[in-house]
Amino acid sequence: MDEPALMISNERFEEAMERGGVQGALEFLNARSPYRYTAIYRFEGEMVRNLYLFDRLGTVSSDPSPVPMGDTFCQFVGAPGNFSTGNSLADSRLDEHPKREVLKSYFGLPLSLKPGTIFGSLCHFDASPQSIADDEIPFLESIAPELMKHLK
Repeated sequence: MDEPALMISNERFEEAMERGGVQGALEFLNARSPYRYTAIYRFEGEMVRNLYLFDRLGTVSSDPSPVPMGDTFCQFVGAPGNFSTGNSLADSRLDEHPKREVLKSYFGLPLSLKPGTIFGSLCHFDASPQSIADDEIPFLESIAPELMKHLK
């Protein structure tokens, strides 16, 4: 994504955030992707808690109950940075993962309050194989700090 396109995308993101808060921002981000779900998860030690969830079909509400980190693809976000799988059944990194047959695709990036710490993840996921466009990743990385301002 070239710089002018990134600036326009960032402006549209900010407008979506102003109109609808974090939930409106997730709806905007979801519309830019092929994934059914877009969410923000908070890392709480060995647990992960869903803070916000947008379902393109509007049928799922988020459950604030924490789940074990090991039961999520979020566990792979952070150490090397982003984590992506376009088809979990064909991804050998996920051969032993308990959710590989439920969630077929995932893209997540770390959200952080300050360097060296991870607050949680911003992610797209789906029960069908999907992939994120390469030029979407720099955009998501650029808006992550703006999201964090609304999550503190």
